[in-house]
Amino acid sequence: MSKKPPKLSLGDLAGLRDTIAKESAAREAERLAAAKRAAQAKRDANVFRDSVGDIAPIARKGATDRVEHPRQPPEPVARQTQEDEAAVLHESLSDEFDPEALLDTDDRLSYRRPGISHDALLKLQRGEWVVQAQIDLHGMRRDEAREALSAFLNDAVKRGLRCVRVIHGKGLGSVNREPVLKDKVRGWLAQKDQVLAWAQAQRRDGGSGALVVLLQGAQTRAPRG
Repeated sequence: MSKKPPKLSLGDLAGLRDTIAKESAAREAERLAAAKRAAQAKRDANVFRDSVGDIAPIARKGATDRVEHPRQPPEPVARQTQEDEAAVLHESLSDEFDPEALLDTDDRLSYRRPGISHDALLKLQRGEWVVQAQIDLHGMRRDEAREALSAFLNDAVKRGLRCVRVIHGKGLGSVNREPVLKDKVRGWLAQKDQVLAWAQAQRRDGGSGALVVLLQGAQTRAPRG
């Protein structure tokens, strides 16, 4: 035999009614809040569309299409310049080279490469060649002077110069007053392929403290394969 549910008093009914009313009010408030958020989102979307105007979609041929930016090529470097600089760095001038066997036996201790006429050397000795550039090695240490002379001669040939002056000094400030650098410079010059001849300078151009040097003309290099 089932039990009958207890009867609710008027107070219980009033409390239940209040609870249902509160839950209904909460649901209505949530619905209104959601509707308000949706309306605000719609207004924001309209503002955005109005600001950007009409937009056409990007046509794509495939899903793997991508934007390709042009590559920036490296700055061009002159190949000939690199080769010239490498030649200077790797060129070895021996300090042990003795030019005495190559010197003309005159009081000026001049030098000319085989194939160079004696007349060209005489003009060099007489100061008839116009000096187009010069380098002063006086006061430099031996290694510093050797590198400076090599670079100077390479640059002079590249510029197409034919006659230059090399000032080595008379050695009066050296130990035992010996012209060490003077002898070294003569040996270095005799080893350089670009040097065709050299002779002691005229007194007005430095005398025994300098040499005038005849260089080969600029030649076109054969293209590399």
